[in-house]
Amino acid sequence: MIRDITIGQYYPVDSVLHRLDPRLKLNGTLLFIISIFLFDYFYGYIAVTMFLVSIIMLSRVPLKFILRGLKPIIIILLFTTTFNLFLTQGDILVKLGFLKITKQGLHSALFMGLRLTYLILGSSLMTFTTTPNQLTDGLERLMWPLRRIKVPVHEIAMMMSIALRFIPILLEETDKIMKAQMARGADFESGGILKRAKGLVPLLVPLFVSAFRRANDLAMAMEARCYRGGEGRTKMKPLRYAGRDMIAYFILLLYFAGIIFISIYEKYFPYFDFI
Repeated sequence: MIRDITIGQYYPVDSVLHRLDPRLKLNGTLLFIISIFLFDYFYGYIAVTMFLVSIIMLSRVPLKFILRGLKPIIIILLFTTTFNLFLTQGDILVKLGFLKITKQGLHSALFMGLRLTYLILGSSLMTFTTTPNQLTDGLERLMWPLRRIKVPVHEIAMMMSIALRFIPILLEETDKIMKAQMARGADFESGGILKRAKGLVPLLVPLFVSAFRRANDLAMAMEARCYRGGEGRTKMKPLRYAGRDMIAYFILLLYFAGIIFISIYEKYFPYFDFI
């Protein structure tokens, strides 16, 4: 399970998406997340699915690697869809004692599951195709106007980037500790949920020790190199928009405008009633 968590990982490959400006990818991810909540019916999901599939193909990240990131949230997906399925009021389709499945509940469960899935896939593509350094630079440039109201933009961007970068490192460390304890007879697989949760408690102490040690090493390395962020600091690779970024912005705006049009269209011309 630990190895299946892919959030924060960068997949090194040469693709169009990897070469785009990080500011564009951050803005695009935000617009994509907003877009999946702008519609309620079938037409919008077709448009979003086509757009997401196109982006995945452009990224050249293997589909199996992308889908692997969904495994850790399967429980959350099942929990959310089950609640929507059985607790939504409406036209009853099936009744099993006090449980009932309604037409509106089936609609809500299906589309809420799709929204959560698309949310994870779309957000993961940003980290798969963007290095931590690029994310830091992109965040800092996007938040630059906040400096006028004394917001420590550089420090915030640096903390977010370090936190994101430490996720796969800590997951790898957790996997190593689990394997070491399993070699000594520890059991993390058998038993119910509560027993497995209790079995993970011995992992916390060495994991926290390792995390603090890595944080201390990073702080000492930055101090030894006389790192001083913020005002007056230059970039070895300053961000500049290229022609491909302008084209990508245009495509992104067309997509978002199309989603808005579809959401308006669905209000006056509802989709065919398939559930």
